[in-house]
Amino acid sequence: MSLDQANRGAREAKVGDRILAYEIAGPDDGMPVFLLHGTPGSSSGPRPRNIVLHRLGVRLISYDRPGYGESTRQPGRKVVDAAADVRTLANELGIDRYGVVGRSGGGPHALAVAARNADHVIAAAVLVGLAPANAPDLDWFGGMTEYNTHNYAEDEAKQDEDREISTLIERIRVRAAQIRRDPQILVDELRKEMRLSDKRVVDDVAIRRLLLETYSKALRDGPYGWVDDAVAFRVNWGFDPGEIRIPVCFWHGEDDNFSPVAHTRWLAARVPGSELQLQTGTAHFGAVEILPRMLDWLKSVQTVGSGAG
Repeated sequence: MSLDQANRGAREAKVGDRILAYEIAGPDDGMPVFLLHGTPGSSSGPRPRNIVLHRLGVRLISYDRPGYGESTRQPGRKVVDAAADVRTLANELGIDRYGVVGRSGGGPHALAVAARNADHVIAAAVLVGLAPANAPDLDWFGGMTEYNTHNYAEDEAKQDEDREISTLIERIRVRAAQIRRDPQILVDELRKEMRLSDKRVVDDVAIRRLLLETYSKALRDGPYGWVDDAVAFRVNWGFDPGEIRIPVCFWHGEDDNFSPVAHTRWLAARVPGSELQLQTGTAHFGAVEILPRMLDWLKSVQTVGSGAG
């Protein structure tokens, strides 16, 4: 068994009557960083190899959000509920101070952790994230692929909110059933609308294998994590990003058409003191390649904080 495989063994923590499944990679004495996966996704999602984490000095903890993989579903969960789950895992592991990074659908959840666990979070990084669905002065669906607009229930014929949510749930149930049988279907569907830069990323054999692995694990017991994520994004998040008072770095590929860059511009304008990094010639899946750089940024904030203390 390789070192990477040994470090990727599944673990479990109890949250009341629920189970949270998680994985740890990197050195035991590295800076703890919680990685919040995309939508759909799982703890086995694309991440730096163990040798890279050792070089960075980062201990990366990733977990299946409720309803994904081996984590028990939490019906009706909100984005803000991720903060309590991360607190539970941090307590389980004896971690007092940590960083957090969220990619795509994990971005709003990372912001929730930054907002509600501020006494313990050193800094947060959000890669190709989403803004709240009710964000003022933002065309939430503007520039988004047809695949994603359908997953979030945008129709030409406007519906009331309850019907829109019902439509969303049914669409995801159908798609998830197909993807459970063959995860390659999701990659193929996404690839139809990808920018050239995204196609270059997902056509890498190693990254494609990791994507198929995470999609397979995410939906192994049904569509529930995906459904609950999508609903949580479309309703009140349970917190205001403007209340965040810790260092936050937002990164986005300017050509992203899955989570359009306007979402990150909106968020960065409202999180006090945040840093905005936009990259030309890059789109959504560029976040997979940029993750080591963002982990290095988190380490730099920790170093500055330690020096000031």
